[in-house]
Amino acid sequence: MNDGFVKIFGKLHTFHCEQSSKIEYVMMGWMKTIMINTAIDRLRKDDFLPEIGLTNEGIWIEDRSQASDQALLYEDVIKEIKKLPPAYRVVFNMYVIDGFTHQEIADQLSIAVGTSKSNLSKARVLLQSFLKKADQAKKCYM
Repeated sequence: MNDGFVKIFGKLHTFHCEQSSKIEYVMMGWMKTIMINTAIDRLRKDDFLPEIGLTNEGIWIEDRSQASDQALLYEDVIKEIKKLPPAYRVVFNMYVIDGFTHQEIADQLSIAVGTSKSNLSKARVLLQSFLKKADQAKKCYM
């Protein structure tokens, strides 16, 4: 966080906004981008980037109002997402769960927009095949 603020204050002279009525929103977006990129740079520097794709158990909050069969499906999906290769899992999580656009993902991970789209598509195909195999395995045991 400290590194992000150092960058913000160091680059403050480069910030400009043409619409003074929206300066707060523009500046917050500018600062958010710097902070996110600084965090990703730190992860790259410390060689933790593959770990981004690992999901924290706290992220997946189970809805207790679900029927038992839906709860099982939910657990199966989460288990299968964790089996995705790191590159696919990172893009899948950022797009589906965090709601980033492909352009934002590409900028943050220093990859092409097409790579982001391709990784998401491949992640979905793999996830579908994982779920089909898991479903077939369950049917064999019944």
